[in-house]
Amino acid sequence: MAIYQHILLAVDFFEANDQVVYKASQIAEQNNAKLSLVHVVDNLPISDPAADAIIPFDVELTQELMDTCKQRLIKLGEELRVPVERQYLEMGSPKMEIVRIAEENQADLIVVGSHGRHGLALLLGSTANGVLHHAKCDVLAVRLADD
Repeated sequence: MAIYQHILLAVDFFEANDQVVYKASQIAEQNNAKLSLVHVVDNLPISDPAADAIIPFDVELTQELMDTCKQRLIKLGEELRVPVERQYLEMGSPKMEIVRIAEENQADLIVVGSHGRHGLALLLGSTANGVLHHAKCDVLAVRLADD
């Protein structure tokens, strides 16, 4: 009997997340589960500490980033045989968007990469930590190697 039926893999194209992708695809295969993908582009404003001001978003740059991420998501989806309708590209708070997509699609496992955090980074938290504390389903935080 399968433990999981629908796995949501949260991918970050700016991290070395091959091991996260591998782990999620293996669990999906072992459980004969559906696999979905989500990538969230963080919409934090860019600040200039020297001018003590917030720099407004460059809409064209944001659209370029979204387009690039969409292409990477499609490519990964093709490699993992995940149909486009189960590939989600969102903008916002990564932890909240990942949890929202998981709930809306009734995922019963979220797989996300996590760095070992120490000191101030531990106090500030991470996407994996935020997902863990907000998700209503199981969360697997795959440890990423720190370079």
